[in-house]
Amino acid sequence: MASSRSEFVVLYGRRRIGKTFLVRHYFQDSYDFRYVGAHRMKVSLQLNAFRKALVSYSGNASVPVLSNWMEAFEQLEHYLDGLDKTRKKVLFFDEMPWIDTKHSDFVMALEYFWNSWVAMRDDIVLIACGSATSWMADKLLENQGGLHNRITRRIYLAPFSLHECQQYLESRGFDWDIRQIIQCYMILGGVPYYWSLLEPLFSLSQNIDRMCFHREGILRDEFDELYNALFSNADYYVSVVRALAARHNGMTRDEIIAATGHSGGGLSKILVNLERCDFIASYSQFGTKKKVIYRLCDFYTLFYLKFIHGERSYDDQFWSHQALGREVSVWEGFTFELVCFMHLPQIKRALGISGMEVNASTWRYVPSNPPKEGLPKQGAQIDLVLSRADKVIHLCEIKFSEGKYAITKEYERLLRERMDLFRLVTHVKHSLIHTFITVEGLAPGSHISFIHSQVTGNHLFESAT
Repeated sequence: MASSRSEFVVLYGRRRIGKTFLVRHYFQDSYDFRYVGAHRMKVSLQLNAFRKALVSYSGNASVPVLSNWMEAFEQLEHYLDGLDKTRKKVLFFDEMPWIDTKHSDFVMALEYFWNSWVAMRDDIVLIACGSATSWMADKLLENQGGLHNRITRRIYLAPFSLHECQQYLESRGFDWDIRQIIQCYMILGGVPYYWSLLEPLFSLSQNIDRMCFHREGILRDEFDELYNALFSNADYYVSVVRALAARHNGMTRDEIIAATGHSGGGLSKILVNLERCDFIASYSQFGTKKKVIYRLCDFYTLFYLKFIHGERSYDDQFWSHQALGREVSVWEGFTFELVCFMHLPQIKRALGISGMEVNASTWRYVPSNPPKEGLPKQGAQIDLVLSRADKVIHLCEIKFSEGKYAITKEYERLLRERMDLFRLVTHVKHSLIHTFITVEGLAPGSHISFIHSQVTGNHLFESAT
């Protein structure tokens, strides 16, 4: 707003992350023009809605009926030309991907509007906002046509960290401990809108029942709305998401092909778009340059497919009844791994290696059939591998337990064997050390002397900056 030129601001991030809230809060709903795209509305109706917005902001009821987007932007120019040229004019296009309906030529008209009119002025701030991150990237951020290098500012809204969720809860009068907040994060992720639905008068279990399992729960049907609002051919995306949800430790591209039948450029597009929208994340496998592991990282999606979807969700108090059960305990263990992957900066800081180049990856050993000589028949995996520039490798074990985690004699033996297998398979010469990531730390005992370092829940709640 304070710059001496016109600005083209692209504001993007996954659905429900707070993009519109940020703009509304900053400008206090005071714009020179605001238009919101409508989902799957045909172009004639979009243009009619655009005309109504122009009439409302300009006070000019004689704005003609619009037949295409070139005419729409021409009328917008006429209106803006009549405003005070000594101040910045704010144009807010919300849900811009929805405006760009098939054969509408919206992007072409937007390009012409910017290049032929806005770029010649110094008093316009055009804010383009949208949840379909793939569209925002293809049509705006990575545009190779008339908008190439025209974006002057880009704002990416990432999900909240545990630290930010804790701050938000405290601002609303919650008094939850870090374990409860982590459990809530496993369900809602860092999506601010979901956290805004929590009520401090209810316990965590009561809140989840009310939001997710009650027949009128606001998040009970969020899944279908979420994917259909972001992707055309949403069924293709959901099939990939379901496959990944069934494999908590992730899948290679070949495994996704085998599970879904999608392949080639179509699958590449699905994976890129899901990653752009923060639904999946890709990780390298230690020791391989080409093999990538794709993992579902949208916590609500994981929770929905595991617990909400299906007949058992007809229990309005399902979470209160099952929260202490074995199935939930297993799910918590897997999901806590994902929480840790989402907080790698905090883990690095806790280990004192923030300023060092560190590569984070996963590792798994899948035996051949028959197994190679000298290698075991059983597979193995390590939750998180942190390879440091100083030739030290942290083999990280991630545990979500009630109270301090106790290492038994048998588990110590297993960890030592796994370390030996890791060195045997990968042929690394670096120093190998064991690191544990737990909520409350390790219980004292005779079997923790070989553990090099620990990261606790308190470390995960530190600010990333």
